[in-house]
Amino acid sequence: MSEPLNVLVLLPLSEEQRARLESGAPFASFTYASYEDATPEQVGAAEVIVGNLAPSRLEEATSLRLLQLNSAGYDNYLASIGLSPKAALCSASGAYGQAVSEHLLVMLLSLMKNLPAYRDDQRAHVWGDRGPSVTITGASVLVLGAGDIGGHFARLASALGAHVTGVRRHAAEPGPGFESMGTMDELPSLLGQADVVASFLPSTTKTRGVANASFFAAMRPGAYFANGGRGDLVDTQALIDTLKRGHLAGAALDVTNPEPLPADHPLWDAPNALVTPHVSGGFHLPVVLDNIVDIAIENLGHLQEGTELRNLVRR
Repeated sequence: MSEPLNVLVLLPLSEEQRARLESGAPFASFTYASYEDATPEQVGAAEVIVGNLAPSRLEEATSLRLLQLNSAGYDNYLASIGLSPKAALCSASGAYGQAVSEHLLVMLLSLMKNLPAYRDDQRAHVWGDRGPSVTITGASVLVLGAGDIGGHFARLASALGAHVTGVRRHAAEPGPGFESMGTMDELPSLLGQADVVASFLPSTTKTRGVANASFFAAMRPGAYFANGGRGDLVDTQALIDTLKRGHLAGAALDVTNPEPLPADHPLWDAPNALVTPHVSGGFHLPVVLDNIVDIAIENLGHLQEGTELRNLVRR
């Protein structure tokens, strides 16, 4: 009988989630630790690590066969020289659609209804009227990135009566929530047709800096911009300048460039900018960890059987 697969889990799982993980992979032996408290011995003995072990510690993982990230992004791990070429790297793509899309939609709607300004008035004890508000019903919404998160956002916006167009790298049929689907090559012409542009694009050499001065100038006057993908999509100074000119009605940002945003950065005070500190994709919504457990169970099974891994990152 072969030795059980040695798995180190770095996630803050509940007892129920641990039980589900263990029952889903009975051929494995599980050790639980935090990112900070995992010992070199635990890391070195692990054949599978579930969680984003710091790239600087990857050289300790001498037995590693699979690094199952808890993030959809994996940029830092591609750049790391510590990850053995024999170890598979898998992302947690598919775990965050509900959490990120709900967060960005609430941010967007709060801007449309002037809620941040009313909160400022509440704190100043001012009883006033902030004027007209905007509805998403009937609005044209352009979603950049039509994967798991973008698809969730499209379905939410569509359910509220928006007309949603997606943008992908390559031509494709529109999925649920989308009325049509365009490509990145068509982006310049699509921007001017949208009341809302919401981005869930990853960080790649082709997406960094896409949202520049020309991008914002091409957007419809009075439109809203939302970003829940990666902060380096945006030329931050160009966005600030655009907001100051009043060309856009507002910007909802859960990711920024740079991150963390320095306390003295002008983006904090840009007019009609609503900023949260990259928290939409964390573990605040319990379903995220449930989803990561499901992905881990699936990939532990694939590893055991020698079949293709889910979300395998090609290196």
